[in-house]
Amino acid sequence: MSTLLALSWDRVSALLPARADFAVMARNPRRDLLAGLTVAVVALPLALGFGVSSGLGAEAGLATAVVAGALAALFGGSNLQVSGPTGAMTVVLVPIVARYGPGGVLTVGLMAGALLIALALLKAGRYMRYLPAPVVEGFTLGIACVIGLQQVPNALGVAKPEGERVLVVTWHAAEEFVTAPNWAAVSLAVAVAAVMLLGARWRPTIPFSIVAVLAATLAAQLLHLDAAAPIGELPSGLPAPSLGFLDLSALGSLLAPAVAVAALAALESLLSATVADGMTVGQQHDPDKELFGQGIANLAAPLFGGVPATAAIARTAVNVRTGAGSRLAALTHAAVLAVIVFAAAPLVSRIPLAALAGVLLATAIRMVEVGALRAMARATRADALVLVLTALATLALDLVYAVIIGLVVAGALALRAVANQARMDQVDLRPDLPGEHSDEEHALLAEHIVAYRIDGPLFFAGAHRFLLELSEVADVRVVILRMSRVSTMDATGALVLKDAVQKLNRRGIAVLASGIRPGQRQALRSVGALDLLQVEGREYATTPEAIAGARAHLHRAGLLPAAPDTEEASR
Repeated sequence: MSTLLALSWDRVSALLPARADFAVMARNPRRDLLAGLTVAVVALPLALGFGVSSGLGAEAGLATAVVAGALAALFGGSNLQVSGPTGAMTVVLVPIVARYGPGGVLTVGLMAGALLIALALLKAGRYMRYLPAPVVEGFTLGIACVIGLQQVPNALGVAKPEGERVLVVTWHAAEEFVTAPNWAAVSLAVAVAAVMLLGARWRPTIPFSIVAVLAATLAAQLLHLDAAAPIGELPSGLPAPSLGFLDLSALGSLLAPAVAVAALAALESLLSATVADGMTVGQQHDPDKELFGQGIANLAAPLFGGVPATAAIARTAVNVRTGAGSRLAALTHAAVLAVIVFAAAPLVSRIPLAALAGVLLATAIRMVEVGALRAMARATRADALVLVLTALATLALDLVYAVIIGLVVAGALALRAVANQARMDQVDLRPDLPGEHSDEEHALLAEHIVAYRIDGPLFFAGAHRFLLELSEVADVRVVILRMSRVSTMDATGALVLKDAVQKLNRRGIAVLASGIRPGQRQALRSVGALDLLQVEGREYATTPEAIAGARAHLHRAGLLPAAPDTEEASR
């Protein structure tokens, strides 16, 4: 027991921040402080907007950005990550809010945090790197579409219709707008989105999101645009931590949503960390520490009324581009947002919801990398199919189902491609025969012995095709299987091989094998195929030895006249 506790503590301590993580923060603090301030300016409208979109309100988005942003920066596995509320997470949270209410969302966040910590302890972070690129691109495209559609009610200035499916909600919002148009809200949303998109092309270093939101807020106040509804009153500070939302009886029903939230947080955070590493030189994130940091952040954020959080690719990219080199930048971002919460809540409360909708519409548009999508679609038909299916599943179902569907389809197509690489070619034995042989011997060998060289993998995806080909062998007495080029074999492949040998044996055809690799023996032994091949010594190390064994079998069967040296050897 003490050994188990010691091992557990060693694993936990390996995930905690090290002294080197803090030493990096002292190298260039001025640059990190400036980067953190810039990211905070960019993050403010996004935190407000995603909080509103989630259904828990702008204050939930701010609480998440402050609490989760600070803890993920402190305990995470990347020096460059910036965490908080994100569009992808909002997409998952909207149906949870509709079904379980705000308390259910906070409970889901708490449970997701515990699951992320468990994943970190199990060292699951390394496996996220195997996610296929078409799944990631389709996932991102689908998220962008959902985020954009989620903003339609606020952009049109109508109350958000009831419903979980974003397409249905968008349709009802459009119907309501046609009945009672709100052109003030539409104008603000379009203007903010246009300023952000055009400004980013003109001066990428200027945070046009905050400029556009300030301009829209001033216009709404000066022109008395009552139709442009504001965020509303915000608390001047974070609420005291509380578990009052927790309903233990509901934990069972909330497990599936919690798994979905944890999976998304892990996926998006590790994807963001990989992107950040690629944008710099000398930075390398620790995937398990990153999961641990996100787990701590999601355990704490619900206590303050915050929604589940994850690393934000857009904010992380801004952080890297403005020169961040350590966690101090992300901590500064959280501290600046905390000051805004405490000091500027009355001003922030006047921001029109339509302006925030414009910010998120522009964000959704900028998420779509047209060049990457075009390249992926042109790569192969399989990649294009996976991309489209993942995007459609994200839009029509939810993000976790979308990733599962994308992985299943990508895996099936990959298996099909690998299985098609397996070949079984008939080999001409006569050039391989040692010694001098008469034309009659060659004719008999050509008639009664056939050899097949198996190339590539012999596993469940292509093994049955192999069985059909081998079972149809006719007019021979001996079959030699040359297996030195079999790259991999599973239980299915071994079982199919056994079935083929048994079918051939029942027809009076002897099956010999050569070149079986050590790594294949366990699979063959487990299903009894190895014992079958070793009957009467029918397994050989090399092909020439197998050919000699085939000739000896024909001699014994009286189908090939015994040569003098063979008779002598048989004695």
